[in-house]
Amino acid sequence: MQTISQLFSLQGQVAIVTGAGKGIGRACALALAQAGADVALAARTQADLDAVAEEIRAMGRRAITVAGDVSDESVLDILVSRTLAELGKISILINNAGGAGPNSPLKMGGADFSAVLAWNVTPAYLLIQKTAKAMREAGGGAVVNISSVAARYAQKHFSAYGAAKAALNQMTRNLAQDFGPTVRINAIEPGTIMTEALAPFLTPERKERMCATTPLGRLGQPEDIAAAALFLVAPASSWITGKVLGVDGGVEAPNF
Repeated sequence: MQTISQLFSLQGQVAIVTGAGKGIGRACALALAQAGADVALAARTQADLDAVAEEIRAMGRRAITVAGDVSDESVLDILVSRTLAELGKISILINNAGGAGPNSPLKMGGADFSAVLAWNVTPAYLLIQKTAKAMREAGGGAVVNISSVAARYAQKHFSAYGAAKAALNQMTRNLAQDFGPTVRINAIEPGTIMTEALAPFLTPERKERMCATTPLGRLGQPEDIAAAALFLVAPASSWITGKVLGVDGGVEAPNF
């Protein structure tokens, strides 16, 4: 019987985290490192990656950085090959890169709509495909896809982003069937999270209204998502796969 500390330990594990330079990705990378994992960090901005890597190394863990756009498949190949070469294995994958703003259904053309779908789904699909063999060779692995409550909310101006994250959710469920039992694949739907990207849109009045309509009385922090991700990749969740976990303060409808 494992102890609670063992159930949440990632000692000896190696993780890849995309979108790791800021916000949720950064928080996930730091949480995994605190739990004992070495981490390969991917994002577009080298300076952001260097700052996170420095924090991880200060914990006594190893970290490598790969700067680039994960929608470029060659960047994914470099990320996987460097992780194996420099960190020795791959057992955890956090697919955090993605996102999109609101869209007008009367103005957004097919190319832009397709780009939102591809950006939020295809890199996650490819990275799961490219890491599955290494995870099996490592004795098993766990994947967390960062989705959004937009996947289940019915709201105006989010037809592209909502469709993309709904597709990511269904892909999560289906790939969990394909890659079990050696690789577990789950997703998290964050609610409104206090990040740099949100800050410009969060007037005091809007924040007050959103907190008032959130059952838990506050907006989320990146660390709230990181804690859920840690659970989903740790031995504590070893009998969970193909599930989508809402981490949203209890909000069940748009309140922005």
